[in-house]
Amino acid sequence: MMKIACLLALVGSAAAFAPAQQEARVNTAISAKTASAFGNELGVQAPLGFWDPLGMLKDADQDKFDGLRTMELKHGRVSMLAVVGYLTTASGYRFPYMPEDIPAGFGAWHALASTDDGKNVLVQMAIFFVLAEIVNRDAFWLDNEAEFVGDYRNGALDFGWDRFSDAKKMRTRAVELNQGRAAMMGIWGLVTHEIIGVSILPGGILPGQ
Repeated sequence: MMKIACLLALVGSAAAFAPAQQEARVNTAISAKTASAFGNELGVQAPLGFWDPLGMLKDADQDKFDGLRTMELKHGRVSMLAVVGYLTTASGYRFPYMPEDIPAGFGAWHALASTDDGKNVLVQMAIFFVLAEIVNRDAFWLDNEAEFVGDYRNGALDFGWDRFSDAKKMRTRAVELNQGRAAMMGIWGLVTHEIIGVSILPGGILPGQ
């Protein structure tokens, strides 16, 4: 009887682990296939290499990848501006004619919404955001083709880009991508510490308080 019980236990163990092992092999095969498709894209670099832990590129085509890259670039660019703006206001600087009693950080939203002048500022900000979103996109109605995903020059802005070598262009784009990724983590960290009331800024500055 003991031998039969041990045999059944072994069979049950094998049956329990077989699907997991098979699923692991399938997931590994899918990851390898995805990595081979997008492993040479900009942003795939040491130390992580191709990294897609959520499987967002599973069975993805180039259009889906480009769409995700567009969102990554936009979020990164906004986050870089957000970090600079957050740290600038936290240090005490304000736009001309901005009331001095407006706090930095998230506290600024409530303070602005509590006065008529502040509400006007919020409306101006909303208009700016809408215009920025309209301008910062590939203008398909123009006779112009974007050089890469995220290229919103639309034949009007250059800043010497066309004089760069291909190697410098790739390096510059990689720098922007990495700084955008760091900024996304940075603004999230700043906001999180403000919410929990723990300063990570020099001098113990805690915006919004």
